[in-house]
Amino acid sequence: MTDVSLFVVKRTFNYILLVAFFGLFTVACSSKCDSNSANIVRKQNFDFDWRFALGDQPDAGNSNFDDSSWRQLDLPHDWSIEGQIEAENPTGNDGGYFPAGIGWYRKSFTIPKEWKGQKIGIYFEGVYMNSEVFVNGKSLGVHPYGYSSFDYDLTPYIHFGKENRIAVRVDNSLQKNCRWYSGSGIYRHVWLMVNSPVHIAHWGVGITTPEVSREVASVEVNTLVENETGKAQNVELITVLTDKSGKTVGKYELSIELEPNSEKAVTHRMQINNPLLWSPDAPNLYVAESIIKKGDIELDRVQNSLGIRSLKYSAEKGFVLNGETIKLNGGCAHHDNGVLGAAAYDRAEERKVELLKAAGFNAVRTSHNPPSEAFLDACDRLGLLVIDEAFDGWKQAKDQTPHDYSTLFDENWQSDLDAMVLRDRNHPAIVMWSSGNEIMERTSPEAVKTARMLNSYIRQLDPTRPVTSAMTSWNQGWEIFDPLMAEHDICGYNYMMHKSESDHERVPERVIVQTESYPKDAFYNWKMVQDHDYIIGDFVWTAMDYLGESSIGRYYYPGEPDGQHWERNFFPWHGAYCGDIDLIGWRKPISHYRNILWNDIEKLYLAVREPNPAEGAIKTTMWAVWPSWESWNWPGFEGKKIDVEVYSKYPKVRLYLNDKLVGEKPTGVDQQFKATFSLPYAPGSLKAVGVVDQQEGESTILKTAGNPAKIRLTADRMELKTDGQDLSYVTVEVTDEDGNLVPNAANELEFFVSGEGSIAGLGNANLKDTEQYVASRCSAWKGQALAVLKSSKEPGALKLTVSSPGLQEGTMMIKIEPEQD
Repeated sequence: MTDVSLFVVKRTFNYILLVAFFGLFTVACSSKCDSNSANIVRKQNFDFDWRFALGDQPDAGNSNFDDSSWRQLDLPHDWSIEGQIEAENPTGNDGGYFPAGIGWYRKSFTIPKEWKGQKIGIYFEGVYMNSEVFVNGKSLGVHPYGYSSFDYDLTPYIHFGKENRIAVRVDNSLQKNCRWYSGSGIYRHVWLMVNSPVHIAHWGVGITTPEVSREVASVEVNTLVENETGKAQNVELITVLTDKSGKTVGKYELSIELEPNSEKAVTHRMQINNPLLWSPDAPNLYVAESIIKKGDIELDRVQNSLGIRSLKYSAEKGFVLNGETIKLNGGCAHHDNGVLGAAAYDRAEERKVELLKAAGFNAVRTSHNPPSEAFLDACDRLGLLVIDEAFDGWKQAKDQTPHDYSTLFDENWQSDLDAMVLRDRNHPAIVMWSSGNEIMERTSPEAVKTARMLNSYIRQLDPTRPVTSAMTSWNQGWEIFDPLMAEHDICGYNYMMHKSESDHERVPERVIVQTESYPKDAFYNWKMVQDHDYIIGDFVWTAMDYLGESSIGRYYYPGEPDGQHWERNFFPWHGAYCGDIDLIGWRKPISHYRNILWNDIEKLYLAVREPNPAEGAIKTTMWAVWPSWESWNWPGFEGKKIDVEVYSKYPKVRLYLNDKLVGEKPTGVDQQFKATFSLPYAPGSLKAVGVVDQQEGESTILKTAGNPAKIRLTADRMELKTDGQDLSYVTVEVTDEDGNLVPNAANELEFFVSGEGSIAGLGNANLKDTEQYVASRCSAWKGQALAVLKSSKEPGALKLTVSSPGLQEGTMMIKIEPEQD
């Protein structure tokens, strides 16, 4: 039995950075660790005013290279999403047929001469991939893995008080290197780091709690302090814990003596009485400030938010959070942001978490790589449990991606695990580390050795969390993996839930989580998790639609080619379509069904199965569900039978068509909380009603819409910050005269923006539509489209106008205002 008490906290880099960007968080640094100090922002946003060019230019790393003709842009940036989707592009079906190649970024910047003596660094949250960084013509190194964060020391190469130039070469030309859409470029934030020579190390604060109860919690803070001077230094380390109201709940002070050019790890504990515990339902966060002072001079200050929680897991009691057993209703999610491609804007990452929570998920698996910092920050803040995954493979390449992580493994696995675990270890949302996914060499004894090496190293970096990886059979046998499973604390099953009961008889201490499952098996997987304590949860493939791995969730019509996504290319499909949530954020019927199974918030939902055309039957792939819609518009099917599905947590449901009772059916667990009615189609009103003790209660209605007449715009946010990166997601709907969504509308839409902002991306959820996502027009699909608006750095307003021939245009004003203190 494994029974590990876990407590995790999170390092809120993005919070620090935003505060720093607006000049609200300063650090008093001294160039010589004496009284000559100046207020310097420790971590500064470095995203703006870059120049970019596609194609390889061998001299672009030189400081005197002329980049005046290059395009000017801000980060984060993904050049692949800007390109045309074409069958000939080398990323192929795995990468969504997007372009890749090589690109260069350059930027000029000045470091004040007063900063001489400070340590100047550059921190990249993520560059895809094989990035080489040059400063003033000097190459600082190559970072191959596109999903891990990294930094460089710029100090030896900086011209203080003069202009400096940084250049970044990004090489995503070796294809295929990823089984999904990766994007290309500097797609996450970049930060300029300014530190006193005596400072807290990068990712140098780790916080745990050895003891947690609702009465008291002990908080243990481990701080790595660095002295990069040639003299011994005596400094004071101060740690202050505050609650969400800003009240100090703990404080610790310690004098430290540092040898010249040395580092020292300092561990101390504090006690918090009556702590507010962190959980998905109550994501309470505290803040820890770590301060280095010499006399009255503040040399460094690092801020982390933290969440107090305990975790135990065992085959007998399952997954126990804060003393209560919970089941993981999880979904896998790739890193892209739909129409924005890989660009990891903070708001895009936050919205992704909001959509997952709204769909009823309480957990997510970051398949198959570490996510952005902003994503994990949002999981902490909003309450979403996380499996943080390192790699898609180890030493042997996947068949379709010869240039994948296997080519990097031997030289980079350790530094990339450092980057994942040390960066992310303080996030309360993370409940497991995953060292890999569907390892190709899994039947080999060498795989057991590799798993032991990786998992032992992860536990060395963070002994407070269990380690898993995702395994499957694909007809290679199953019991053969027992030695590999034994190297993990929790065993990840991909599509192997049917083996769990016999496995439990053979290995009763094994704790199981299904790390991937078919969407169509929602009820079976839910029931297995509910009925077995040793199965702690299920993670569907996938929670959200994503670009690449094209057509894995495809449904197709008579005359279209048969086959699964790996058997051939199915262009123009350029995305998966196996998600519960589609590319623009609409919840498919399967999402509502899954939510009804796992939660009691949603209890009734009505959908219509798309009828077969006259030519023959619709077919689906292994990862697909039948195409069903919130639609009662089926022209051409008048008088023909159509299947209507009602998902319900009520004992019974009734269905009415135009106020006439069609029938009543039970919808209990024996019916898998579902009833199907087959009835002749007639336009009008279709209504489902929940029934308890023969009394009608909650109802839901689908109405037949008229002809397209208007464009309706609905924004998720009507005010944006003047940070040049804030986003508003505007849903575009084609409606009839009465405001009903026209579910079959496919009108061409034209987008125009004026004022303080721009269109960051637009499109629809049709993954067979190859219109570009960075454009000024797109088609509606199923009556809907999406525009993502981005703020400027100036206050004012942004006006969006969407028009289409024959329709009343839609307009919307978004305020752009400075963030309030």
